[in-house]
Amino acid sequence: MPTSTKTKTSTKKKTTRKKVTPGKNLVIVESPAKAKTIEKYLGRNYKVVASVGHIRDLKKSTMSVDIENDYEPQYINIRGKAPLINSLKKEAKAAKAVYLASDPDREGEAISWHLAHILNLPLEEKNRVVFNEITKDAVKNAFKEPRQIDVDLVDAQQARRVLDRLVGYSISPILWKKVKKGLSAGRVQSIALKLIVDRENEINAFIPEEYWSIDGEFKKGTKKFKASFWGIDGKKHPLKNNEDVGFRGS
Repeated sequence: MPTSTKTKTSTKKKTTRKKVTPGKNLVIVESPAKAKTIEKYLGRNYKVVASVGHIRDLKKSTMSVDIENDYEPQYINIRGKAPLINSLKKEAKAAKAVYLASDPDREGEAISWHLAHILNLPLEEKNRVVFNEITKDAVKNAFKEPRQIDVDLVDAQQARRVLDRLVGYSISPILWKKVKKGLSAGRVQSIALKLIVDRENEINAFIPEEYWSIDGEFKKGTKKFKASFWGIDGKKHPLKNNEDVGFRGS
């Protein structure tokens, strides 16, 4: 008696992975809003992605500045950006070349420096492109003359960041103990607050004083001109009341 065998068909679960584009030049900018426009200007041989600002920073839970070791900052990858960092690493590995096109300021330079660290790009490599406007000519011209990362500009940003951390994390706890929990101090905000307080004290201490002025229209020959009283016999003479101006009420 013939027997029939049934063939089992198994279905494998499909997993979708983010597509990595091989062979293209990878450009990393800060803002996702700029990425599409810049990619359109550069053409199909380029893929533009965004870092969405900084990808590394000082740890929030500690000072993260080694005061005993020349104030060396201790960076970590920003929490929540691991998927983005992994994606950038995959894109960079498959890319023909990697260009760092973060903003043309010290923060942008630092972002490029951190990206170079994450992606293992040599600092001596000319892969930094800067442009001051998002126009086709400006973007294309920037890619004609890529440069190395400006380490001096990076150091300027790091100095600012370290100072912010030292001042904020050293003084804020004192405010919590002496004034109120939750208050913060900062390298810039504390000085700005002092200027505001001083100005407010000046306003409150101001005593208004009465003053008068004399303005007149004169004619010499055919010419007319306006003049204001300044003083007598070459000396400035303030007019503090109506007696000083010789005013007599009716």
